[in-house]
Amino acid sequence: MALISEGIENVRAIEVPAGIWKDGGSVALPRVVLVRWYCDWIDKLYQVYVNGQYAGATVEPGQRELIVQLPGSCQLPVRIEVFAVEAGEADIDFSEELYSAITQSGRVKITFLRSQELSIDSTVQIYFDNGTGEIDYDNPLNDIPIQLWPERQDKAGFGMSRFGFSDFGRDWSAGVGFGRGSFGDGEFGVDADTLEWISEPMQAGVYKFAVKIIDERGNESSVSETGEIVVMPPAKPAEYLDVYSFDKNTNNLVLSVS
Repeated sequence: MALISEGIENVRAIEVPAGIWKDGGSVALPRVVLVRWYCDWIDKLYQVYVNGQYAGATVEPGQRELIVQLPGSCQLPVRIEVFAVEAGEADIDFSEELYSAITQSGRVKITFLRSQELSIDSTVQIYFDNGTGEIDYDNPLNDIPIQLWPERQDKAGFGMSRFGFSDFGRDWSAGVGFGRGSFGDGEFGVDADTLEWISEPMQAGVYKFAVKIIDERGNESSVSETGEIVVMPPAKPAEYLDVYSFDKNTNNLVLSVS
């Protein structure tokens, strides 16, 4: 992997204002931040990764900032990382290699579609089977219901945006847009919006999860269940490693781990 993390310091994420009120307060663009950092490299470009996924790259060595889009993460803070790369590799997506280094975290990530047809006050509940094979729908995993639309600016629909400038019954300037969501799962020309939920650290085992959406009137959607998910937390690293013996004839080395 060609990602270089050494020498990159003071990484900051700053809200991007969409407008200013009369009292001086601002309205931030939903799920968009300006990422800035400090680095001494003079012959490298930089890539930004959000939750282990490629989010963009700089175009010249002196650039130390980039605007990136954040996912709709429901439970945990968003992880933003900046890496230096060779100029010829700036457009290469290394997220698969980067993500493979963190997949053994003992957590489960569930990604589901968020349709604009769902009401603005809808909530989400996550359930699981605790390894028993039978999902417990009486005790959701999340302590409080997850807001499907935590930012009102994310919601498109009739009267939600610029009235009369889109299809009948729908104002669309707030939609996720083409190339900014889950490609191929939304309407023509508009990608489907997605949300991510990440569990707390879990013990090794095989689990099943389920997602249920509830509207403001208490109506529940049909349940969407996952298949079996295997959780394998990383092994505890050895504190002491000694050479126990070495057989010259067989060229075998025996280590003592404690």
